[in-house]
Amino acid sequence: MVGYLNLILRLTIWFLLTADFSVANIIIGISIALLLPGGKTARESLKDWLRVLGEIVVAIPQAYIEAFQIILRPHKYEDITMERAKPGRTPGLVFLDIFLITFTPKTIVLKYHEAGWYEVHWVRRRRKV
Repeated sequence: MVGYLNLILRLTIWFLLTADFSVANIIIGISIALLLPGGKTARESLKDWLRVLGEIVVAIPQAYIEAFQIILRPHKYEDITMERAKPGRTPGLVFLDIFLITFTPKTIVLKYHEAGWYEVHWVRRRRKV
């Protein structure tokens, strides 16, 4: 089941990049998704995938709320923090974690450190004390 989720994630990224749903592009996308190496990663659990996908669904209204906050009240301060990634994350789940953080307007991941840390840029309304 998790293998199918990886395939769907790769195809979704392909279609977002190409924005073309022609038969030829679908065949190319499936071919690339199947040919990309899986890598030597820890076994992913379906529970981890469902949890991250649930967090993404929750992040959609949060993104709208943050966008309106930025429009209505200026956010003049910036901050860069290091956030710990959950241990044992596979590349697919790391990608979804980065997507989740970057999806909201107030945060963006600047860099993923191989030691398991995300470098996150924040836009804040008040200076953090």
